[in-house]
Amino acid sequence: MFELTSFETEALYLSLKISLWAVAAGLIPGIGIAYLLARKSFPGKLLLDGLVHIPLVIPPVVTGYILLIVFNDNGPGGKLLTSIFGTGIAFSWRGAVLASAVMAFPLLVRSVRLSIESVDKGLEEASRTLGAGRLRVFFTITLPLSVPGVITGTVLAFARSLGEFGATITFVSNIPGETSTLPLALFNLTQTPGTEYEAMKLCIISILLALIAIAASEFFSRRAASRLRGDNA
Repeated sequence: MFELTSFETEALYLSLKISLWAVAAGLIPGIGIAYLLARKSFPGKLLLDGLVHIPLVIPPVVTGYILLIVFNDNGPGGKLLTSIFGTGIAFSWRGAVLASAVMAFPLLVRSVRLSIESVDKGLEEASRTLGAGRLRVFFTITLPLSVPGVITGTVLAFARSLGEFGATITFVSNIPGETSTLPLALFNLTQTPGTEYEAMKLCIISILLALIAIAASEFFSRRAASRLRGDNA
């Protein structure tokens, strides 16, 4: 019978919690940066683009190590957080949220940027000629027409966060009940003789979550696109 132990339930709960927080933390900055990259020209744009996407091309362990240097208790980021909130984030689930958010951020930004770039600039310019300000144009024209890309990016970022391993284990270690998400718990089981069945259960759960995320992305993106086509008809 497919029953989950407390260890597996805890890993599943941590994965969902950390992934949801990671997406929530990156959504608004992701939309803002995607808009800047899609619509604006400014000095350093190429550098910003590179910094956003660099987690996609460097080993996740490197990203985790950089986070560890910056946000350990003696690092500049760790000291700043401790002075503000009274505690740091290294070796805690909050640190896992940061690691997941950094790794998922490029997927979110890329999807939203492509969607914004596909919005007809003529509609935005027409709205401006009628007296609408930049913020109003963004919230009434650009963002609503980019919703399919926002949905896709959000779901992709969530799925990427669920599967995050390298940066997380490097930055916050593998602490049961605190940072041991599904991939890290699965890694533990693969290193323990006689736990093949438990490892297989976590594999199945991970695959099911990924399939659900992909199906949800397709469903909501198509539904949003269908509504937009209907509005424009």
